Amino acid sequence: MAILSSISRPGVSRLFRRTAWRLEPESSTFAPSGAWSNKDMDPVPEHLRTWTTLNYIAYWISDATNAAVWELASSMLAIGLSWRQALPAIAVGHIIIAVIMVLNGTIGARLHVPFPVLNRSSFGFWLSYFSVISRVVLSMFWFGIQTFTGSECVYQMLKAIWPSIARLPNHLPASANITTVGMLCYFLYWLIQFPFMFISPQHIRWLFLAKAIVVPPTWLAMLIWAFVKVPPNSGIIAEHATLHGSQLSWAWLSALNSALGIYSTLAVNIPDFTRYAKNERAQYIQLIIIPVAFTFCSFIGIAVTSAGITLYGQVLWDPLKLIDKWDNRAGAFFAALAFVLSTLGTNISANSLSAGNDMSALCPRYINIRRGQVICAFLGGWALCPWEILASASGFLSFMSGYTVFLGPIAGIMVTDYWLVHHTNVDVPSMYRPHGRYRYTGGVNWRAAVALLISVPPNLPGLINSINPKIHVGGATHLFDIAYLLGFALASTVYYGLSMLFPAQETMLDHVILDDELLPEDEGSYAGDKRSSKEKADGYTIDVSV
Repeated sequence: MAILSSISRPGVSRLFRRTAWRLEPESSTFAPSGAWSNKDMDPVPEHLRTWTTLNYIAYWISDATNAAVWELASSMLAIGLSWRQALPAIAVGHIIIAVIMVLNGTIGARLHVPFPVLNRSSFGFWLSYFSVISRVVLSMFWFGIQTFTGSECVYQMLKAIWPSIARLPNHLPASANITTVGMLCYFLYWLIQFPFMFISPQHIRWLFLAKAIVVPPTWLAMLIWAFVKVPPNSGIIAEHATLHGSQLSWAWLSALNSALGIYSTLAVNIPDFTRYAKNERAQYIQLIIIPVAFTFCSFIGIAVTSAGITLYGQVLWDPLKLIDKWDNRAGAFFAALAFVLSTLGTNISANSLSAGNDMSALCPRYINIRRGQVICAFLGGWALCPWEILASASGFLSFMSGYTVFLGPIAGIMVTDYWLVHHTNVDVPSMYRPHGRYRYTGGVNWRAAVALLISVPPNLPGLINSINPKIHVGGATHLFDIAYLLGFALASTVYYGLSMLFPAQETMLDHVILDDELLPEDEGSYAGDKRSSKEKADGYTIDVSV
């Protein structure tokens, strides 16, 4: 034992040294030092670009078949829309988001850089951290909430196997906002998804493929069940709207905005996934698969929810509450299992991986994507106590859902900057350098800042009202009903106008720069100095040679 102790002690003590966790930068990196990039943040080398058209089809089919999409569609019935009105809103919303997804996704597929780095070219090196930090916080909160949803799926599976679990005594106080059984299911689901965070983005595509094969048949089975139990002519087809006139118009626009908002976050950071594309064309399929998959899956959610209204007399827009009503234990088990896999794929792709990418950009010397995902799992999964949020903070959930007031403008600025202002001619190496050409003014592209300041405030009164309905803001609530489109259009217009009137000449190129190349003498200051271990900032020196 003494020998083992003497061997293991140095190894254990080494774990507490900062140097043990330091990531060594690649020799080919564009960053001036390891303080600004790591292997996961650098452009993806050709041999790691493994995502094909099939992978993007599987990715979006897997994301379309998740509880959030089901709930989005079926909840539209609860606000008074008929299925004939809800489906077009969903279809139009996903056509729009698919176009934005491909416009931003093409940038990642061409340049092979992640969103946190790419964002610097339009916002400026330091202002880009506003988007990155926002994404980290949102990802962690949604990770915890999605984990809680997954735990409800686990509960339905255990209940189908062991019905008496519903009668197990609770040893937690009411103030805990979760029962003993609930905590057990939460821990089990958290444990199930934890190993998937150690799978690289190149290989995680197989999870999406498996999910795309397993989950859709389950949804189709539930659709068949709904049509058998409640024939179409007496159920969903017979449903009509309860809203009319201007109320119907604004409700439809609100439904459209909800359809846009559900994946507005991914529309911004889709380069995190398209950077792994084998070629630019591989991700074009998103234009078709997104509206088709999401509209069809939404129809299933609406149809099954409509059947539930007839069968149980309630609008059970949460599919897990519907499954809880079933007497068929085998059906309940397999349906809940499909939702476990569905929630797992969505939580990893939309939250865990996104948080890992963003944390890697915030602290590239010590955090890579894998470590970022682990941090997200502990902070988002446990420190934030999502059961507390779901039980007592409906206003906070409204705020997170309303974050589209920022995401629309961010997406608009990114699309406008790359396609219209710079005509796709950007300098990739400079995106990794604090003093490169994308420093703009003190690290801030003031044009993007002004665009944000003009496009976000019109939607804030409606956001405040959604958080606290007691605060009346009059007709301003209607602007919030079109928050994403309004923010996107305003930010794009303002940013383009300012960029044309006051162009950032140092960023204007006549060709794209993918690698270091010899620049003219008057542009030398924007090339960055990779040979120096110190970087001069405004009035002080940052030592990055440690």
